[in-house]
Amino acid sequence: MVYYFTSNVVSPAAFIYVGKDKFHADNLSSAHIYLRIPLSSPTPSTPDPSTTNPTTQPETQTWTWDTLPPDLLTDLAQLTKANSIEGNKKDNVTVIYTPWSNLKKDGSMAVGQVGFRDGRKVKKILVPQRLNPIINRLNKTRVEKFPDLRAEKEDRLKEVRKREQASVQERRKEEARVARERKEKAWQRDHAYDDLFAEDEVMRSSNQDRGEDFLDDFM
Repeated sequence: MVYYFTSNVVSPAAFIYVGKDKFHADNLSSAHIYLRIPLSSPTPSTPDPSTTNPTTQPETQTWTWDTLPPDLLTDLAQLTKANSIEGNKKDNVTVIYTPWSNLKKDGSMAVGQVGFRDGRKVKKILVPQRLNPIINRLNKTRVEKFPDLRAEKEDRLKEVRKREQASVQERRKEEARVARERKEKAWQRDHAYDDLFAEDEVMRSSNQDRGEDFLDDFM
């Protein structure tokens, strides 16, 4: 069973699920909160009264795990704090997050315990206190599902590869177009005076065919 939440502080909306970027209350027992970053280029949404940090990222910017909009980070951190029995009662709770690929798990770890492959890929955010308007907004979007997470992951990876291939093809087309333009401009530069030289040659040839007394016709 997985709970899905929708954060509409950004557009397209971000999907959060409890159960590949991972948020967890530091040094406290809590649910693991996961964010699935939208594949399309996100844009800030209309400011929501329950948000605290206006999002000001440009339309063309695509998120990575370490460049998430402040409003979305706040939603994730608040949801993590709210899903910690102990952390939900405390102020100034630190939430840590990392990309899912940085998670490390082995047989020696207790249930729910994870480690990190690279400590440099772990970031922290401080949650001063619970903000009920945010939690209430997110809870209204909660949906319970029984998904095949492995299949969802494979489908997403296929879509990522498809988009990457399309991006490479588009880049190659653009590079080919630029190369053609440069070649054409170089040809035009090298042959800019061809017509002028041709006219001069015609004039010289015409003058050579005239007799020595051709100017007498103008006298």
